[in-house]
Amino acid sequence: MLSLENTVLVITDVQGKLATLMHEKDALYKHLAAITAGAKELDLPVLWMEQIPHKLGPTITEVSEQLPEQTPISKSAFSGCGEPEFIKALEQTGRKQVLIVGIEAHICVYQTAMDLHKAGFEVEVVADAVSSRTRQNKTIALDKLSKAGIGITSTEMALFELMKTADAPQFRTIARLIK
Repeated sequence: MLSLENTVLVITDVQGKLATLMHEKDALYKHLAAITAGAKELDLPVLWMEQIPHKLGPTITEVSEQLPEQTPISKSAFSGCGEPEFIKALEQTGRKQVLIVGIEAHICVYQTAMDLHKAGFEVEVVADAVSSRTRQNKTIALDKLSKAGIGITSTEMALFELMKTADAPQFRTIARLIK
């Protein structure tokens, strides 16, 4: 089970024109906005990466506007674990549970999740907050991740799992985010 004290949200490469080409992009954007806002409401650390931003462009506003105090970590490796700045930032959180969202499910999300899992992190991929250009590539990625022992969750499931109870002070705000 995810815990507030041990979980970090990792946002992977939701950028530029590529983000507009994602399968079911409107639903993807909605869930990305909700999980980002929910993480902030729950005071989770958020690590935000961009793949070669000078070529792919900036992160979508649905996410970037929620993180005005942060600067994304630039990377060229498909896995975030190939970027020393990401590894350093992750280690500084002291957290061992990682929720991953972003694009593309079968490339950067997949490779980051696999590398973190191999490094001993408890990784969960948020299925409704990841996508690929095709449904097939997303399905293949989630299947391979699951078979490798990586958890698959949803935005609503993860946020409610983190709160544990309807008595949580953030309950009403989180409930509004997922509607």
